[in-house]
Amino acid sequence: MSDGVQPRTALIPARLRAAWDLVRDRGPNQVQFWLIALGIGIASGYVAVGFMTAIRTLQTFLYGTEDPRNLHSFAATLPWWWILLLPAIGGLVVGFVLNRFTPDGRVRGVAEVIEGAALREGRVEQRAGLASIAASLITLSSGGSSGREGPVVHMTGLIAGWVSNRINADGVTGREILGCAVAAAVAASFNAPLAGALFALEVVLRHFAVHALAPITIAAASGSVISRVHFGDVTEFTLPEPGALAFYAELPAFVLLGLTCGLVAVALMRSIFLVEDVATAMQSRFDIPAVLRPALSGLLLGGMAIWFPHIIGVGYETTSDALSGDLLWHEAIVFAVLKVAAVSITMGGRMGGGVFSPALMVGALTGLAFGGVATALLPEISGAETLYALAGMGAVAAGVLGAPISTTLIVFELTGDWQTGLAVMVTVSIASALASRLVDRSFFLTQLERRGVHLAAGPQRYLLSTIRVSSIMRAPEHPRSPAADAIRRALNDGRFVAPSDTLEKAMPMFEQGGVEFVTVARLKDEAAPEIVGVVLHVDALRVFSRALAETAAEEHA
Repeated sequence: MSDGVQPRTALIPARLRAAWDLVRDRGPNQVQFWLIALGIGIASGYVAVGFMTAIRTLQTFLYGTEDPRNLHSFAATLPWWWILLLPAIGGLVVGFVLNRFTPDGRVRGVAEVIEGAALREGRVEQRAGLASIAASLITLSSGGSSGREGPVVHMTGLIAGWVSNRINADGVTGREILGCAVAAAVAASFNAPLAGALFALEVVLRHFAVHALAPITIAAASGSVISRVHFGDVTEFTLPEPGALAFYAELPAFVLLGLTCGLVAVALMRSIFLVEDVATAMQSRFDIPAVLRPALSGLLLGGMAIWFPHIIGVGYETTSDALSGDLLWHEAIVFAVLKVAAVSITMGGRMGGGVFSPALMVGALTGLAFGGVATALLPEISGAETLYALAGMGAVAAGVLGAPISTTLIVFELTGDWQTGLAVMVTVSIASALASRLVDRSFFLTQLERRGVHLAAGPQRYLLSTIRVSSIMRAPEHPRSPAADAIRRALNDGRFVAPSDTLEKAMPMFEQGGVEFVTVARLKDEAAPEIVGVVLHVDALRVFSRALAETAAEEHA
């Protein structure tokens, strides 16, 4: 254009850059955040679809089956040596990946996403997270007995962290962005948008803030749409006939089923932790290289799979058989026990994958076995055995996840059967209540508790670990600091913390000693500690109170 006048279209990039700078400086407004949620939902949906497609492609290549959903039936026709060696080879690759790209050789999953939401302003580990995703893909494709939801959730958590860093999101916004990614991941993985949204709120964010509901719902819906575009609008499992209670007198049986499933959920979780502890002890005692630990676990799995290929992979074929009533009573019990053992070996052996899908399989088998007994004892007031399998599937999964609401919805959306709500709700609620009393709320929170991350006790416990001493200490010469000799005396009495410590270490000193301050000292090699400041009890209480108030404001907004 002549006379130096630019066309209107030439101004668009400058305006977009200005708008982006405004979002980075001031944060997104409501409409902008909804657009961000939509974009995250679409991206997370494609991540979930891509991960599931990659698993199917690799399983087809490694096992030669044309339909990975019928993996165990096809695996039964393969040579025994291939069934034995394939998980071991996969485990060897997993061991190399994890020990090369993670500091501890451990797979990241949902627990680390929960930790990121609570303690890291919605961010998760990137390098270790990518390695964990690769390890889980190899594990699930080569015969590992675990689920796909853990790696998918962590993968979308990486997307959320990237977006949060690009817009300089604060803690509240970062957590909501993470919730959007998780909601879309679950919705796309299970074609369950309602459950995806509630899973993000109930499990990851661990509160139901109203202001977070709209963007999380948008993300879940978009993730589900992406899944349906590629896989169709179909349910994961198909029931042979509509389930219904034969009579309300049958409800007490579902109460007993809930108690049974709660105990089974606890057995599944504790078995995983037991195998992990035993494997760690044996690795240390016999000086086994860390890279070989997943390979040895894979070898054990392969040995089991020679006779029981049902343990291979996610296990949806066996779960479908349980929901359809196509298994005998003793088969349901044997397969449930073997699946618990296989999942424990897989996860305790530090291979990869999640725990949700195995919990669905174990729950369906438990419910079917229980239903076989219940309907045989009282046939005149009993419905179908498959109704017990459906309720058991949700109950064990809810006990493991510590998420009765979202798990109930996932069961309904996986099967498309909304007529059995009363039985499922009773069973799920009883199982969740019992399991949460016997572990630290859920499998994920118990994982974190074992590592010293105390999220299960609530913000009044874990917020102390987020406040560093260095952020609230006063210099020794500050007017409100104690006298120099008092500071030195506290140091000599052992009442001191390092600048890098948190209030989680300092607060017990106040409570147990009844003192008004603790010394902050920097330890030096072969030299006396250097006093750098003091932390007053009143300052610690004020900062902690402010953090609690901010958490409450976020949860109840």
